[in-house]
Amino acid sequence: MRMLFLALSALAVAGCQTVDELSKEGGAATVEDQGISPAEMEAMDAQAGGADKGEAYPNADGSDGGRGADGARVIYFEYDSDEIRPEFRSAIEAHAAYITSHQDTVITLEGHADERGSREYNLALGERRALAVRKQITLLGGSASQVRSVSYGEEHPDSPGHDESAFSLNRRVEISY
Repeated sequence: MRMLFLALSALAVAGCQTVDELSKEGGAATVEDQGISPAEMEAMDAQAGGADKGEAYPNADGSDGGRGADGARVIYFEYDSDEIRPEFRSAIEAHAAYITSHQDTVITLEGHADERGSREYNLALGERRALAVRKQITLLGGSASQVRSVSYGEEHPDSPGHDESAFSLNRRVEISY
């Protein structure tokens, strides 16, 4: 009887914990839940057509989805930094202008990090990078409801290498329409 009481007490205490641990599944941490389902994300990826990051992803209306002359879809960062580099500010301005003029458009900011650092640290760094881009877009007039953020940390590298040139390609935020 005493063992049963101890087991139930331990179960009750464990059930009351409020520690928010990162999910081990999928290798991603959601920054802000906007109600997008995995099926909707797959549909968005399919709509993008699998084009290279340097190519435009035209929208149904034939527009370039904010890409424009300076609307690059990938924003790169320095090592261990979430500060937006000056050469990417015009691209962010182009995306902000696009979603401001297309109120029905929703974009997803996917934060990434290179493999250096712990998994948890890299998820947090990817989150900070996505939030930095989001903040800049909203400061430029984009609606917060039009911008979703997710962090993949080191889980989805763009370059599989283990040198500085590969690391620099993996420190990024990808903008998906």
